[in-house]
Amino acid sequence: MSNLPLTGIRVIDYSHFLAGPFMSRTLAALGADVIKVERPKTGDAGRASPTQRDGVSGYFLQQNMGKRGLCLDLRQPQAADLMTRLTRTADVFVENYRPGALEKLGLGYKALSAENPGLIYASVSAFGHTGPLSERPGFGLIAEAMCGAMSIIGKPGEAPPLFRMPLADMYTGIHGTAAIIAALYGRQKTGRGQHIDLALYDCMVSMHDYALQGYLMSEGEVLPEQTGDNLPDSTVYGCFAAPDGYLVIAAQVDDTWVRLARLIGGPALAEDARFIGAANRNAHNAEAIALVRDWCARQESRAAILRQLDEAGVPAAPVQTIDEVANDPQIAARGMIIEQDHPKLGKVRLPNLPFKFSGYSFDVPKAAPELGGDNVRIAEELGFSPQEIEDMVASGALYSE
Repeated sequence: MSNLPLTGIRVIDYSHFLAGPFMSRTLAALGADVIKVERPKTGDAGRASPTQRDGVSGYFLQQNMGKRGLCLDLRQPQAADLMTRLTRTADVFVENYRPGALEKLGLGYKALSAENPGLIYASVSAFGHTGPLSERPGFGLIAEAMCGAMSIIGKPGEAPPLFRMPLADMYTGIHGTAAIIAALYGRQKTGRGQHIDLALYDCMVSMHDYALQGYLMSEGEVLPEQTGDNLPDSTVYGCFAAPDGYLVIAAQVDDTWVRLARLIGGPALAEDARFIGAANRNAHNAEAIALVRDWCARQESRAAILRQLDEAGVPAAPVQTIDEVANDPQIAARGMIIEQDHPKLGKVRLPNLPFKFSGYSFDVPKAAPELGGDNVRIAEELGFSPQEIEDMVASGALYSE
């Protein structure tokens, strides 16, 4: 099929850093016309983020591919007029500023929806637009700390480690994508848009699959704590050291444990009453983990361990380093790293999005826009004359690199 699902949908991306740009990147990948609006000279703060090559940010390239670029000085009347015209043509407006900040620019939901009742306005903030913390700024790290996730990772008694992946931002971004698509579908029935209020904190709390519900269901008796590389309530499910690296083993299900036990200790261990049934294994977690660790330490290599586990039918995997991921044949087969042509850098390789559809074919998206790279084309589409565009460029109302 030639048209992607969101072909014909126009999105204004008035966001920066990560959650908003990632959200609009996914919309662009699904076919939407995403126009990234930035301020003069510096643009999105993500343009200054690592990794830099010849002054171009890989971070920015990854989260803004497939978009068009518009750079405006909204303090100038002509630029404000252009922005007003643009918002009237939009289906979706994405922003991730502190609640209330865009009202000062006339870009809040009430003002824009008055001119464009069908507009779907997606806001991302640390704590949302309601509640006692709504006016506080915050980044993903703040939500990751407050949601309880960091309190249950790492070794007992030590400071929790950082996730080193932007879970709060990316999870909020993909929730935003789902909410926007649902709102677009709902608009077909009502003709009305709406305000979508997304909070990093909310999204991280919603990610809890066990810890929070365990506490609630037990009426406060179960309080999950740090357990390091082992899950005592799910034996055996954890990380183990090989002579030349690390691997994970998931043998918490009864029949899988039996296969693992036969491999590392023969029939006697497989029939050991201490480890028959999940409750018994959990009661003797330390002993079971010690047996698996000792067996792993005696093996020749991580590859040898994984080969034996695979032959025994025990789910396991290497703890891969980033270079191993980048060169993994499975990642290549799934198209999870794409190569783009960049006007300044030439060929660049970046992580892809995971969408796979049976009826749509996804081309490699164009590289992220240079600052103001599509100013003239967008202004023309909005009905500005060549002289008006020239005047805006001369005055700085329109800015480009």
